[in-house]
Amino acid sequence: MKKSVFVTREKAEEIAAEYLTPFYLYDEAGIRANAKAVKDAFAWNPGFREYFAVKATPNPFLMQILKEYDIGADCSSYTELMLAEAAGITGSGIMFSSNDTPAEEYTYANRLGAIINLDDITHIDFCEKACGGKLPETMSCRFNPGGRFTLSNGIMDNPGDAKYGMTAEQIREAFTILKSKGVKYFGIHAFLASNTITNDYYSQLAGRLFDLAIELKNETGADIRFINLSGGVGVAYRPDETPNDIAAIGAGVEKVYNEKLVPAGMGDVAIYTEMGRFMMAPYGVVVTRAIHEKHTYKEYIGVDACAVNLMRPAMYGAYHHITVLGKEDAPADHIYDITGSLCENNDKFAIDRQLPGIEMGDLLVIHDAGAHGYSMGYNYNGKLKCAELLLKEDGRVQLIRRAETPGDYFATLDCFEIYDKLKQRVR
Repeated sequence: MKKSVFVTREKAEEIAAEYLTPFYLYDEAGIRANAKAVKDAFAWNPGFREYFAVKATPNPFLMQILKEYDIGADCSSYTELMLAEAAGITGSGIMFSSNDTPAEEYTYANRLGAIINLDDITHIDFCEKACGGKLPETMSCRFNPGGRFTLSNGIMDNPGDAKYGMTAEQIREAFTILKSKGVKYFGIHAFLASNTITNDYYSQLAGRLFDLAIELKNETGADIRFINLSGGVGVAYRPDETPNDIAAIGAGVEKVYNEKLVPAGMGDVAIYTEMGRFMMAPYGVVVTRAIHEKHTYKEYIGVDACAVNLMRPAMYGAYHHITVLGKEDAPADHIYDITGSLCENNDKFAIDRQLPGIEMGDLLVIHDAGAHGYSMGYNYNGKLKCAELLLKEDGRVQLIRRAETPGDYFATLDCFEIYDKLKQRVR
């Protein structure tokens, strides 16, 4: 399958003339269409809500677009809570799922009225104290079944090695303790696999959580109001992969819901999700320009982006498809490593990739960078993070985060005398 790109060479050159490369570009039309598709897929469940994983793409402009579809925010830190509040998302629109959590984060989440999802039974008293001695009426607990999580197509992940969540026995005890402390309404949360390319993941996970919910209700009397399937629904990074079908995923969860929860008298339980990658990855790209070519033991194309802008290939060996704008239909008859300028040999966006012949000045698009892309950036080698831009539905371009400047990089040195000299140089 051929991967399409939502921006033409002409439009990209027009944008680059104003903002310079590299830059992130997000597709508003694609984001909106996908948000609607997710809502439609779970419309059978009146209480359904998607909580966008803020860590994937922490930009309030994009969060506000999702908010128009009643999509909330899954937060895991103080600053992510701040972003949610800035985007106008508060109260039950926030799911606060954190681990090894500082007290001030529980305090802030509670002040915002967020739903707090506890990672461990030992956090109960700690959270109660941070919340001023009184826990919220609604709380959730994170489940880890241990062992390996498998589907028909093999091992998906190994929850037993993950630091997150409680055992079933611990959640049972936690619900009892929470009830004794005045908590009235409960939720269950689990995340067992990442970036799954199968329509069966959510339904399999849902089956496990529905069984656990029924047991907990019967054994503790807890009033379980929601079950949170978290994230894990992936995207097709490679052109030969079949993308997930969110409608089929929603229908699969509905089937298990009707088989398990409805007969147990729990047909009013809401389904929540916390997708980041699926919601945003395909709708964000890195646009970068070829600035050097090197012919040694291999053929290299050097671009003006680097792992600072997108570190997944360097960190995980992750595949991101690359399109040479204007050469979408040209034969891929050259083999290149596409590299950045960091002093690290893993600073490569592609290794031995078949691409059309690339000339200096060509614009390259790195696909599926809209989630866990900009947010994972850093400043190694003193490199500065690039701008984020939104391609509006009407074709206009909106700056939603400016590029970093040397002044930003040096700003945290203001406690040193040398900072005054640096300020003079970067003005």
